[in-house]
Amino acid sequence: MINFTNAVEEFNNYKGSEKKKTLIYNKKKYLVKFPDPIREKNKNISYINNAFSEYIGSNVFKIIGFDVQNTILGKYEYNGKEKIVCACEDFTNDDNVLYEFENLALSTNPDKKIETELKDILEVIEESKMIDTEETKQKFWDMFVIDSLIGNTDRHNGNWGFLLNKNTGKVKLSPIYDCGSALNPMLEDNEIERINETELKNLSINCYSCLKENGKKINCMEYIKKMENEECNNAIKRLFLNINIDEINTFIENVECMSGVRKDFYKKIIAMRYEIIKEVYEAIK
Repeated sequence: MINFTNAVEEFNNYKGSEKKKTLIYNKKKYLVKFPDPIREKNKNISYINNAFSEYIGSNVFKIIGFDVQNTILGKYEYNGKEKIVCACEDFTNDDNVLYEFENLALSTNPDKKIETELKDILEVIEESKMIDTEETKQKFWDMFVIDSLIGNTDRHNGNWGFLLNKNTGKVKLSPIYDCGSALNPMLEDNEIERINETELKNLSINCYSCLKENGKKINCMEYIKKMENEECNNAIKRLFLNINIDEINTFIENVECMSGVRKDFYKKIIAMRYEIIKEVYEAIK
């Protein structure tokens, strides 16, 4: 596992709630995410497992065939303690600037605050003259399906977007980034050990997106199972055959510094959601 402790540090200008550093490793710039301190009361866990979530979530997207931010799982020694971190390679440069969806929403409809209401987000995609509407809609629903598979509860308007080439003016969708809220990062290993099959099934099904319909968060798997949204159905048709569950399991099994209990939990919960997506695919193909 790579040790980032002695990497060159630059001033950090990345947004987001996690503790982070900007480090240079092998002449490349990385946003290095540290385990977050716990904000919930009565939690004994010393840190959130968001480094594992970021690393595995990003690589599940990559295995399925998405353009994804490169991530490295590593360690960093701080105040005498070794921490597991996830280094996320910066895919921007002097010529290519990241504009998150929230920036597009602000410029498309300056009279309305766009948050995570699904209807509002889709209206922005339809109305904006700066993006390819059909390509963006497909990307949005593709992300939704795979975020549902990995249980990413926080795909808000500030963690997906577009790259603008300042020389050509060309806009394209950015690589997938920011998967740190996937795979139940708040669960401790000893909590996972106590989960029975019924509870595991409930966890897999009762996963809520930050996207909302009529002010209520969407239950990802229930939304998919209803098969009422044709664009979501089409995303499943596009993606399902690319979901190689054996490759995902092998990847998880080979993750360093993660307990066997957590590996088994991740594999099982992804497999349960995969079976639901498979049933829908069989019904609509």
